[in-house]
This record gives sequence, C-alpha cells and structure tokens, in this order.
Amino acid sequence: MPTHSSPRKTSSAANNSGTGQETLYLKSLVERQVQVEIKMRDGERLQGWIEYFDDHMVRLTREGEPNLFVYKHHIHTIAEKQRSRSGVNGNSDDAAGKRA
Repeated sequence: MPTHSSPRKTSSAANNSGTGQETLYLKSLVERQVQVEIKMRDGERLQGWIEYFDDHMVRLTREGEPNLFVYKHHIHTIAEKQRSRSGVNGNSDDAAGKRA
C-alpha cells in the first residue's frame, strides 16, 4: 500500500514564499538596531531589538530584562517602534508591521 508523505520545506526561501523579503527585513532590523514590538500568536507582546535571527528563531535583546530566543512560528507580527535603540528615527514616522 503506497504511503503519502507531505512535502517538507527545507529552505528559508520556502518560508518566505520564495521572495527572501523576510530575511532582508530582519537583516535591516538587526543592522539598524530598531526597537520592535513582537506580537505572539497567543496575544502576548514583547519589546526589544532583534540582535540575531536564523531560519527558525529570532533573538530579542531587551534592556533590563533577560534576552529571549523566540521561535518564528510563534510570532504573529513584528512592528517597528518609533525610534531605534540609538534614538534615531526610523524610515518613517509610523510604525511599520511585517509578518514573520
């Protein structure tokens, strides 16, 4: 009896619908050290800046609180805060949200 196996996503491009936009956006946040708010799928909100990321998680660095490794599949959205960690305005006056 033949068995069906589901196709496995093995590259980050598969998670990004082949565009690579997620990687570019996260890289930009890391380089600019932009303050972000991460809204989790369960509604919890976390704030800090993304210091590192890979295909499966982001490292959220927080001032005065423990740093967190957050699995991407638990993230609903990432929204930029008004100012970067260094106090410089981001690209726009409004916070921009991106789906992880």
